Amino acid sequence: MNESTGTNDTGDTGDTGDTGEDAEREVGVGPWPGGREDWPTEARYDPELLEHGDRRNVVDRYRYWTLEAVVADLAARRTPLHVAIENLAHDMNIGSIVRTANAYNVAGVHVVGRRRWNRRGAMVTDRYLSVHHHPDAATFAAWATEEGLAVVGIDNVPGSRAIETGGLPAGAVLVFGSEGPGLSPEMLAACREVRHITQHGSTRSINAGAAAAVAMYAWASEHLGSPDA
Repeated sequence: MNESTGTNDTGDTGDTGDTGEDAEREVGVGPWPGGREDWPTEARYDPELLEHGDRRNVVDRYRYWTLEAVVADLAARRTPLHVAIENLAHDMNIGSIVRTANAYNVAGVHVVGRRRWNRRGAMVTDRYLSVHHHPDAATFAAWATEEGLAVVGIDNVPGSRAIETGGLPAGAVLVFGSEGPGLSPEMLAACREVRHITQHGSTRSINAGAAAAVAMYAWASEHLGSPDA
């Protein structure tokens, strides 16, 4: 099965302009060593990838696996964390946040507001997790309450608590606002608590995609061990 649709998991869309060492660096792995007679026989392996190589941006554990096999394995090991993003103005950071959410194998990503979002930054990682849509903050908050999840806003508003102080709920939805305005008043009202990322320079805020990565790392540091443990 060929999983490439326009861009592959490396994000390659054509000529990158790389020269020298960058141009010679191999992405992924080549065909399975030894040829067909040495191919593994388990159903999770994709014959096309075994024959031609696996250039996807996946960890070594999933080399040569079919998309369906990767998704099934991830689903069996999902973390309890959910991530939500307010999409009030076609925020370009959503794709980046989805990619990070895949890296932490979150239980689900929730887009609140506009349904359509720019998938380019996701580097096709949205294929490996569940992305849900909620039309507004109230609908999203009702869903979180029904699921017994704590809505934790990430924003540097008055009264927020530093995320590095710990104590993030295990069953949480980390919610991020649009670039610039941050969380909407409606979403702030839905939050059980709001955390901020302590900064030491002059800028008031960091990119929403970067903030999401920091927040997910903070949660994982409290609640997850090594994936190989």
